[in-house]
This record gives sequence, structure tokens and C-alpha cells, in this order.
Amino acid sequence: MRVAVSGYYGFGNTGDEAIALAITRELKRAGHAPLLLSQTPADTARLYGCQSAPRMHPLGLTGALARSEVLLSGGGGLLQDKTSARTLTYYLGVIRLARLLGKRVVVFNQSVGPLSEAGGRKVASALRGVRVIVRDRASLETLRALGLEGELGGDPALLLTPTPGPTPDPAQVIVAPRGDVTGAAEGLREVVRRLREEGRRVTALSFMPDHDDAAARALGADTVLSTRDPQEALDAIAASGFVIGVRLHAVILAAAAGVPFAGVAYDPKVAGFCADAGAPTQPVALDPQALTAQALARTSPDWAAVAEMKARAAGSFARALGR
Repeated sequence: MRVAVSGYYGFGNTGDEAIALAITRELKRAGHAPLLLSQTPADTARLYGCQSAPRMHPLGLTGALARSEVLLSGGGGLLQDKTSARTLTYYLGVIRLARLLGKRVVVFNQSVGPLSEAGGRKVASALRGVRVIVRDRASLETLRALGLEGELGGDPALLLTPTPGPTPDPAQVIVAPRGDVTGAAEGLREVVRRLREEGRRVTALSFMPDHDDAAARALGADTVLSTRDPQEALDAIAASGFVIGVRLHAVILAAAAGVPFAGVAYDPKVAGFCADAGAPTQPVALDPQALTAQALARTSPDWAAVAEMKARAAGSFARALGR
């Protein structure tokens, strides 16, 4: 079965590319043919060994949906209008087009929100009768407030595994900033300074080089790793002892690798993931002393909860695609 997948793919965001990698692997493992809608379809097809189509080209997009039996809308944080109303309009438009073409549509392992009042009305209208699988409990509450029911799944990137070989190094800490979350910059710099004073080696991990490199370089870390390759990011995390993530997928990949982590909750999706995982979080105006102490102690999440999240992520494919 050909399955079209709609998300923020082909933009060089390592977190979203981790989702793409996981989804294509799982679909192919189940005998399906993934077709990713991408900003750079040629690169996406080459990277993941699957079909791809241009996400913004009307004829290409329509043709991709017409050739597919199912549309998975997600994963990621697509159904929100905090970034811009155009983002929400686009993803709901793809859903509506697929339904118009008579295709089965599943909102797949997304976070839902934040939404304005107008955005909430649009989502409620577009998703009537659509199966919705979300990746965190907070999104279930958002759906209920809109009069919609959802199911709890898990972020597909939780299913990725590190390259065999690396073992966690307790003396290595990874900090993954986000270039547009400037309110956390000073606190993170202080955390890095304190960790280095305590003898820890700190790597600043840039998940979206065009947006995060300057923020990563400004942390004063021992090294900076800038990558668009989700496997490279995952392997670096697997070789560390603790991860501090402003970027959501820094903490998700830490959970996938079994490495303790803490999130900086600039967005509800970070808070939602960490809450479900039983992991510590800090606000954007973070407490450097508390966050440093968590990193030094390697404060663990609830690993049983993480295992449940992985199981839900794995099971969500059969739920989404089964008749």
C-alpha cells in the first residue's frame, strides 16, 4: 500500500528528519511504500530510499495524494498557529484535499496546539471524522476542548536506534539550543560554565544549522556539532551521559538512546513530552543551579514510562493503517 506522509520534511531540521527516517523505516518494514511530501523531494527520496513529491507544488501534491491510498498527516507539531496561520492552513489544506480525493486520512503522532480561538475552530471543522493519534497527553486535552476525540501514540523518532558501538560517557553532556529561543541563552551559558568547572565536557548540538549554529557557538561549549543527519545526532547523544534540550527532538532522541535528559519548555510540546516521560523540565527563564544539579546527578526519567511511549509509537502504525 502506498502511504503519503505530510510533515515538515526537506527543510534541514534534524528533528523532523528523524521523524521521516523512523516513519519510512517502519512503513517499509510493514510492507508499505512511503511517499514523503518534501520541500526537497529529490534529496528526500535519496536519503530515505522512498518516493517523494513536492509539498508546495499543486499538481505534484495532488498527484502524490491521488496515487496513495492513505495520508498520514504527521508526525511533528503541525496543527498549531503559533508559528503562523499559514502553517495551519497548509496542513489542514492537505488533509482536506486528501479527503476530497476519497483517501483515508490519519493525523499521525502529532502534537496539537498551541491554537488561537480561530485556529481551534478550523481544526475542529477539518478533523471531524478523521482518526487522530497524538504523541502526548496534553494534545488529547486540546482535542477534547475542541470537541474531538484522539488516541495516544508516540513520537516515531523514539523507534530509532543508535549505531552499535557507542556507550554513554557520564562526563559528556550535550546541550541542544534553539536559535529563536533567546530567553534561554544566558541561562544555558551559565549551565555550560558550571558543568565545565565540574569537569564535564560539553557539546553544543545544533539541530537546524541555519537557525541554531550561532546559538550553539555562543554557549561556550568544548565542541559544537552541527548536523542535519538524525543518525549522527542520535549517535552523539548515545555517547553522552546527559542531554539538555531546548529542541524537542534532542530529548526524544535521548529517550530513544536510553540517556537521561531534561527539557527547556519553550513550547507545550516539550513540556508534554517530558511530563509523559517523567523527566525534569525548566522554563525558558531557567534556573542554572537546578539544571546543573540535574545534569551532574544524571537525573533519570521514568524509564518504564519511556518504554510505554515506545510501545505506543510502534503500535500506532498498525492502528493507523489497519482496516
